Amino acid sequence: MQRHRIDPRPGWQQTVEAQGLIYPLTRYPDGSLRPYWDESAYYSFTLPEVEALEEVVEELHGMCLAAAAHIVEHNRFTDLGITDPHLAARVAESWHRRAELPSIYGRFDLRYDGTGPAKMLEYNADTPTSLVEAASPQWFWMEERFPGADQWNSLHERLIAAWKRQAPLLPPGPLHFAHSDDDELGEDLMTVAYLRETAEQAGIETAALSVERIGWDALTGRFVDDRLRFIRSCFKLYPWEWLTTDRFAPHVLETLDNGGGTGSTCWIEPAWKMLLSNKALLAVLWELFPGHPNLLPAYLDGPRELGHTTGYVSKPLLGREGAGVEIHTPGAPPVLRDEPACYQALSPLPDFEGNRVVLGAWVVEDEAAGLGIRESAGPVTDGYARFIPHVIR
Repeated sequence: MQRHRIDPRPGWQQTVEAQGLIYPLTRYPDGSLRPYWDESAYYSFTLPEVEALEEVVEELHGMCLAAAAHIVEHNRFTDLGITDPHLAARVAESWHRRAELPSIYGRFDLRYDGTGPAKMLEYNADTPTSLVEAASPQWFWMEERFPGADQWNSLHERLIAAWKRQAPLLPPGPLHFAHSDDDELGEDLMTVAYLRETAEQAGIETAALSVERIGWDALTGRFVDDRLRFIRSCFKLYPWEWLTTDRFAPHVLETLDNGGGTGSTCWIEPAWKMLLSNKALLAVLWELFPGHPNLLPAYLDGPRELGHTTGYVSKPLLGREGAGVEIHTPGAPPVLRDEPACYQALSPLPDFEGNRVVLGAWVVEDEAAGLGIRESAGPVTDGYARFIPHVIR
């Protein structure tokens, strides 16, 4: 794994915007606009490196499924902050019927520098973004700058194949694709639009709407779209922790289609993904697979020995883009958070020329499907991170 400097293409911003990346710039607190899509550098990997990482990702995915099964079997929902017995029962039902429910994708965040085993930082299995840039502009950048090169990127083909395989699980009628109107940058909008495009290429009838325009028909007890059509299936880029706590939450749980025709709305990703998108998963994994080379020690009751050895990172159980992440160096007095949290061993992100790097490894269904790389100036990958393309040497 190496970082290389390179001159950006003339007109790069217009190029990537035309390829669906309509948010190529990030506004910083000082009001300046700086590249989010940053092609002034790229990373290169060897083929054996990529093949090894693919094996790691698929093994981690299998371990996460084993951890989810353990949580359900031992009724450990409170460890995830799920204290409502009705919600826990619906998630458990979703897990038991997962073979009947469409589930498409997820993204592992990994610490890797090319010299040691990759370490799992977390699993974004419910509403992962940065998909558009990983699947499309990154591929076209490689074809233009390095004709004949390769890339860890089969996202587009695998997504279409996944929709084709899972189409028989969908109920009749259009598959709705929903994003939130609160998305100011357009990232959620374009992620949903891209996934809708892959579903249509798989032959699935689709419809677009925003989460805020989903209605509830009290007469029939069904969710409806803005044309008053029943919503029998819906891909939503809207986290389950919001869907199950906002004012429509009782209707969501009442009409949740967990397979077998038991409800009226089939949501994608399914409710069992709540088991994987929660940081408590990290502690359960370490409990089940202690010492695994691709895991970092993690606990729910406090940092334990980590405060004296490696240091630790405390993470809220539910959070995105580094929100609420706190770093504690070795020897610092242990600090317990007021809210439920996961305490994970500190493993500082690799530093390449002052850039802190995290690998986003994509999973489609159960297979490794591609790579997206983000860089940040600080130790936490946050909303000011930059996306950097890559090639396989």
